[in-house]
Amino acid sequence: MAPCSSKDRPLRSLAEAFDKLAREFEQTGNVDLRLDSLIEACSRISVLLGRLGIAFKFAEQDYVSKVEDLLEASKQHETLQSLFDNGVHYGSPTTIDRHIRSVFYVKRGADMVKVLFNNILESRHLSLRECASKAYEEVFAPYHTWAIRKAVTAGMYTLPSKGHFLRKIHEEETSAGAQMQVYIRAATPITDFINAMFIARRINLDL
Repeated sequence: MAPCSSKDRPLRSLAEAFDKLAREFEQTGNVDLRLDSLIEACSRISVLLGRLGIAFKFAEQDYVSKVEDLLEASKQHETLQSLFDNGVHYGSPTTIDRHIRSVFYVKRGADMVKVLFNNILESRHLSLRECASKAYEEVFAPYHTWAIRKAVTAGMYTLPSKGHFLRKIHEEETSAGAQMQVYIRAATPITDFINAMFIARRINLDL
């Protein structure tokens, strides 16, 4: 049997990419992020969302568009600090560069996955649908229209069982739990840093 590729193991690929990003971030003294490395790590999130099926189809498509927008930004900016320094115009949130907005929404996606993994690890008696529903309600639902929330809620009933999902991504429960823990540990300082950049510049896009 041929070994599974990174595409076949999106959870492992995601954990490894964020672990690499976190180590690079630590090497900078936790003061900056390479934009290409951030894009590489975040692009793995959309792959995992795609494996969850129709419930997260909207989130997956929106996430891909935001990652592609940051890929365009990386042609001019090597680091996240550079992107913020050149894309923030003080005085009006309407003048915030679209690339900055993409950072915000990409970060929110990383948060959603982190909450989902925490729910799975801490509430083993809950189904995948229940874990995903709780994560969606906490992170995305407050900012989505009624129509989107209704569509996502209906889509949640199409989610596979935990066991079937793990088989789809070629993981066992123990290995999946370990990879989720790696992601949570690595993603936390990244999302905290991005949050701090928005706070330091008094940017509130949480609308």
